[in-house]
This record gives sequence, C-alpha cells and structure tokens, in this order.
Amino acid sequence: MSTFAASHLSPSYPDRAAWGTAPKLRAWQQEAFDLYFRREPRDFLTVATPGAGKTTYALRIASELLANGVIRAVTVVTPTEHLKRQWADAAGRVGINIDPEFKNSQGATSRDYTGVAVTYAQVAMHPALHRARTEARKTLVIFDEIHHAGDAKSWGDGVREAFEPATRRLQLTGTPFRSDDNPIPFVGYEEDAEGFKRSVADYSYGYGPALDDGVVRPVIFLAYSGEMKWRTRAGDEIAATLGTPLTKDQLSQAWRAALDPKGDWIRQVMQAADRRLTEVRRGVPDAGGLVIATDHETARAYARHLRNISGEGATVVLSDDPGASKKIKQFAASEDRWLVAVRMVSEGVDIPRLCVGVYATSTSTPLFFAQAVGRFVRARKRGETASVFLPSVPTLMGLANEMETERDHVLNKRPPEDGLDDTLLEQANREKDTPDVLGDELPFETMQTSATFDRVLFDGGEFGTGAELGSAEEEDFIGLPGLLEPDQVATLLRKRQSDQQAAKRKQPADEPRQTLAPHEQIAELRRELNGLVGAWNHRTGQPHGVIHSELRRACGGPPIAQATAEQIQERIAIIRRWATQRR
Repeated sequence: MSTFAASHLSPSYPDRAAWGTAPKLRAWQQEAFDLYFRREPRDFLTVATPGAGKTTYALRIASELLANGVIRAVTVVTPTEHLKRQWADAAGRVGINIDPEFKNSQGATSRDYTGVAVTYAQVAMHPALHRARTEARKTLVIFDEIHHAGDAKSWGDGVREAFEPATRRLQLTGTPFRSDDNPIPFVGYEEDAEGFKRSVADYSYGYGPALDDGVVRPVIFLAYSGEMKWRTRAGDEIAATLGTPLTKDQLSQAWRAALDPKGDWIRQVMQAADRRLTEVRRGVPDAGGLVIATDHETARAYARHLRNISGEGATVVLSDDPGASKKIKQFAASEDRWLVAVRMVSEGVDIPRLCVGVYATSTSTPLFFAQAVGRFVRARKRGETASVFLPSVPTLMGLANEMETERDHVLNKRPPEDGLDDTLLEQANREKDTPDVLGDELPFETMQTSATFDRVLFDGGEFGTGAELGSAEEEDFIGLPGLLEPDQVATLLRKRQSDQQAAKRKQPADEPRQTLAPHEQIAELRRELNGLVGAWNHRTGQPHGVIHSELRRACGGPPIAQATAEQIQERIAIIRRWATQRR
C-alpha cells in the first residue's frame, strides 16, 4: 500500500523541533499514525524517505501505547551505537526514559527506565537475554532501519528469537531494499507478477511526495569531471578524462585518482563546495557542509584542505573514535562550516543544518548513496535547498538521476543488479584505517589531477554545458540562491542552461564547426533529451525521473548517465512521438 500525505493537514511545521520531538505531526505522520491505530496491528512496516521524521512518528505511537496500557516497556533496535544515544535523547524529551548504555552483561536495567536502546549486533550476540526481557513486560519493539536485521543470517535469527514474544513491533526504514536473499524479520512478502517475493509496506511515503509537501529539501547534484594522470606499479603513465566513456578499469583508476588528497581534483571540488556553502549561508546562516570520505587517512587530509580553503578548522569524525557521538552532537549545535566523516554518518544521524555535501567516497551502492544523500534533505523550513558535489561517474550519475525511484526488498531474484551490493554498506559503519581499492587495479601513484565543471542534475534532468572552474558558466550554478522552492530551482536551472546555449549560438557564423568527439556527442544528446523531458514535464506534470523511467521501460537500456548515443537517440525519438500522439 502506498499512500500520500492527507491534503487537509499541514505537511510541515514552521520551525523544526528537536529530533523526534515535534509538538505537531506532519500530514504523513498523522495519516500513518491514524492507520496504525485503526488496524491495531502486532507488526507494522513504515517506509518513509530519509529526513521525513520517522522518529517523531514512532515515539508518538510509543507514547500512545504506553498511555493506554497496551505496553509497559519500549525496546529500540538501531544499526549503530551513535543512534542508540540519539534515540534515547529524543525519547527523553517526550517523557520516555530509554537506557542507551544497556549492556548484555547487565541482564537488566534500572527501574528509572521505560526501556533500552540496543544494536542489531548486540541482540544477535545474546538473543535469549533479550527474549527474556521482552517476555517479562508487555513490550513495543521499534526497529530503526529494519533492513539491517537481514545483514547476516545470525542477525536475522537472533532478532526473531529475541522479539518473537513482543506485544507490538514497529518496523521503520527509509531504504528497505537489499541485494541479498536474507528475509527481513517480521516483514511481510507477497509474490509479484514475475513470481518473486516482494516486501510489502503498511505505509509508504517516498521522496517525491515528501518534496511536494515541503517535508524534505530539493537536492541539486553538481557533477565534476576532469583530467587524471597516474603511474602504475609497472611504471606505465596513464591519463584519462573523468566523465568520458572509459573501461571499467580506467574508470576505477581515474575515480581513485580524483579522490586522492595529493591531487588537485578533490581540492578544487571542495573549493567549489565551500563557495556554494558561502552562497547558501546568505539565506541559511548556520548552514553546514559534510565531506563523506573513504578512510581515516584521506579524511584527515581533506580536513587540512578545508582549513586552507575556508580559513576554519573542520570537525573530523572517525569510526573508531570513542568521542565520535559527542563530536557529531557538538557540530550539530554549532555554526561551524565543515564536518569530515568516514562514511559513518551515512544513515540516521541527524544534523538538520547540513546543506552542502561532497561525495568523496568510493562506495557506490544504491543503498549507501540514498542514505548518504538523506543526510542533506532534512528540512527545517520551506525553501532550503541541498547541494551535493560528486565526481562524474556513471553509477553515481544514474543514482542521482533516479532519486525518486522507490524500491522494495525482493527475494529469490536474479543475480544482483550492478552496484546493488550491501557488503560495502555493511562496512560503511565499521572501522576504516586503509583506503578502499576500486576494482582489481595495481597500486599506482597519482601524478596529476584537475577538475572541470560538468553539469547539474536535478529531478531527473541535467543542466549546464560544461565549463572551466571559476568561469561565469560555473558560477551561474554555484551562485543559485540557497532558499528556493523546488519549482523555482527547476525554473532557474532551465534559465541558466538556456542562457548558456543562447550565448554559444551567438558565436560568429564563420567560425569553423568542429566535429564532436564521442563524449561531446553524448553530452549534446543528453541535453537534447533532457530539454524534451522538461517540456513533457510542463505538459503532463510528471516528474522528470518518472518520465526517464518510462522512456527506459519503452526502449530498454541503462539510466541516461550510462546510455550509449544510439540508446539516447532512440529515447529522443520516442518522446518526440509521444508529443505528436498523446493528448
């Protein structure tokens, strides 16, 4: 069942309350809340996009069940230690005392607490203990990001054993899809038309509806290409242009070179991101930025770059740092410019003032990408926008173009889709001391890297014609106001692109017309297709991402960022045919 926010209720409140403690429910929260109490279910799966406010909703249900005597205790199960404390803080502010420091060795907690917060790993280590606790009192179990219960068979079995006796179970997730066949405990599955078992949510609230309701921010993706040069262990010097068609090995090496803190690419991109942050702060004075790094060494190096760029030190959060939670909390309450983290803030961590991000990690699974972008979409008031800087890598571009795609967990399916590998996600919240290896390439030395502005991606559309760093064309997009409604973002992006194309058409007619290189031809075709998609959006009201998905269904092939020139031309022909045949 997929439902949208009730039209008669206010979708968002003027000022954002402390995490999980809003005095007034948003429309979707109220609708899901009402549905829950109409059904009075033992199990209830709520799928809501990151940033929508699942914590507020869950704590309101817990308060109601406690007040009515349906339950006497609450257990919150989370993926990470930091989230245990975050839930306990939020619950405490609404009068539910949760112990986030509960250890398996304790066996029981103080009578001052209504319940405990534990991790999935903690439950899997001693499920019998948690089963005994659950049987002792009528308990509501809140599963935060329930898909983690399927991370390993032992985890799933442990969760089932521990919480099978629970009086009520409330499952929450923003990203329910997984690449493996491990069923998620207490989640229902139904057979689809192709004979595969697909997870079924009791209530769903996706990014598209949340954006329409003003509950989340619109996300502008700024992609950067550039020249990369490196030397292999064998002594060979190789050069490639990020953002052009490359083999898998070339792409992985060029990507690795781009993220190397010894090169100029990442420094130049962070410099552009800092300029964007300055612009956003004109309308959002406390706006902050987050660089998501791959490992400890590069995180520290990125922080040094940011100090040189902005003149201010950056907060660095490492996964093995016992003070990580405290640092995140302090940064969230400050007005500091930059936070650098080793991917551990990809999920659940609440820093609502984050408005600008740099995706400087090699992890490219759909699950991790969605959760990472989720750190920037948490709206406090209408008009705030989010900007995420990323390398021009086809996988990332495809994910950015399909922000509105909603997935389910499917069992017994075909081999995993390319990039849909949860192993990397599982590693994301663990200690990272050494750099990741992208592919099977030989170790190499980065010799030279430089960045070039490629394009902007928004709502499934692509804007911009490519430009040098610091050029007027790049500044057109870097300088977008930080306070804009989604439709204003789209209007301004179209105008920027139209102005740039008009300027190019004004070039002297007698200038010789150069033959386009393959990557230039693909870029031109993408722009043509996106212009037609924009026109179709105005005509039908369908979101850009939905139109692109319909074109893919009609023509086959990968997302636009990975499509060949021939495949893009076929989609152009199809959408032109729609324009003449459809009313």
